[in-house]
Amino acid sequence: MAYNEVTGGRAPVRMWAAPGEVEPQAMQQLRNVANLPWTHGVAVMPDVHYGKGATVGSVIAMRDAVSPAAVGVDIGCGMTAVKTSLTTGDLPDNLPYLRSRLEQAIPVGFSAHKRPVDPARLHGVAGAGWAGFWKAFENLAPAVRSRRDKAEVQMGTLGGGNHFLELCADDASAVWVVLHSGSRNIGKELAEHHISQARDLPHNQDLPDRDLAVFVSGTPEMAAYRRDLFWAQDYARRNRAVMTALVCDVLRKHFAGVTFHEPISCHHNYVSEETYDGVGLLVTRKGAIRAGAGDLGIIPGSMATGTYIVEGLGNASAFNSASHGAGRRMSRTKAKKTFTVGDLKAQTSGVECRKDAGVLDEIPGAYKDLESVMAAQTDLVRVVARLRQVICVKG
Repeated sequence: MAYNEVTGGRAPVRMWAAPGEVEPQAMQQLRNVANLPWTHGVAVMPDVHYGKGATVGSVIAMRDAVSPAAVGVDIGCGMTAVKTSLTTGDLPDNLPYLRSRLEQAIPVGFSAHKRPVDPARLHGVAGAGWAGFWKAFENLAPAVRSRRDKAEVQMGTLGGGNHFLELCADDASAVWVVLHSGSRNIGKELAEHHISQARDLPHNQDLPDRDLAVFVSGTPEMAAYRRDLFWAQDYARRNRAVMTALVCDVLRKHFAGVTFHEPISCHHNYVSEETYDGVGLLVTRKGAIRAGAGDLGIIPGSMATGTYIVEGLGNASAFNSASHGAGRRMSRTKAKKTFTVGDLKAQTSGVECRKDAGVLDEIPGAYKDLESVMAAQTDLVRVVARLRQVICVKG
């Protein structure tokens, strides 16, 4: 699909979505960010929808500036997928039992581990600079220094909302582990601290939206945010790695001889230093993955509509990006008012998962059509594998 360009702002807005199909509030957010003096360009993914601070499904490239609210409160949120040597024929008939074993290994919602997980006992994450990672906690913003104990027991936990852990199968019946999570409470607290700091800075007082307040390069506020931001992104990456290792250990206990491919992992709420048009930029992907040439990524739908493993095509017009999922088509509140538990059971038929009112806001009908989203970005990614859910664990 060729992109649509929205003109009239300081910076170009290139959309892999039809502008007329995007809610007006989201379009106004895109115009607002495009008119900031630091913005070099904006790319809009086909899963775009209104969000807090900035539009979900947007890629914001800035010169010498970054907006902490545009990054969002779940710094480093993203996906990990691992192909296993299992096939669907190896899975037990008693899928609820296997789901319960996964739920025992991975705390969900507000739950945490009773004590910190020891990476030294886990395949794939032992070593990996853990001592230095936790040592760096001492340098984070003073506002979060008292949260280390909580951050340690939340390492290797799923959280709630749209976060999930799944066993999926591809078209050849190979079983995959797929999970979605981020930087948990410590990322949220760091984000909220810096968002508050940015709003009070003099250069942000006349913005059309206070949630677009930025830090600028060469200032102590920017240095402090970058330090905490990149640490939180590392926390999120490690969090997914620990969960993946814990899930793989569950599978090793139940399936003798199972082996695992190299994990595929990608952030979709984060900041990266990249160069476009010969200019060094700070690129914020809020609900978007990096899709540089050869980059492997993960694009999920919802609880029962599948997930795509993709390879980036390196489209510089999109700042080498692609969608992070199907994207919501209605708010959580509206979903709860629109659908019933009966609808949830019908829409998740064939998937072993929760089917109660507590996850009604995550019903597949609350999300955009994944196939349409994929069809709109054939110039951004190519499909490597299509997965369907077998087991889905939600917070």
